[in-house]
Amino acid sequence: MSTFTPRLLSGSTDGLAIKVVPTATLGTPIHTAVTGTSDMDEIFLYANNTSASAVKLTIEWGTVTAADGNIEQTIQPEDGIVLIIPRLRLQNAKVVTAFAGTANVILITGGVDRYTA
Repeated sequence: MSTFTPRLLSGSTDGLAIKVVPTATLGTPIHTAVTGTSDMDEIFLYANNTSASAVKLTIEWGTVTAADGNIEQTIQPEDGIVLIIPRLRLQNAKVVTAFAGTANVILITGGVDRYTA
């Protein structure tokens, strides 16, 4: 029977928001998934735009190869916390990173449920 353990995003300090700084690849590190393939991380992410303009956010999901792992969403200004990753799974030490059209205005929060066999 599998069990899961709630965890903080590895790119977060004490569960605080992660500021997206880069405006191109390689993005800000958000989370590194569990090593190996017998366990997995179920990751959920939210974004908050603190600027007065809409900003395009790109999540690099386990690879920085454009199109293969890019998840893009425009985050509206001062719209509160918006769900951007609805509990997708990742493993084998794959890294999730993020960059945005404007530096230093997108904040990422969320968490991880680590499933162990």
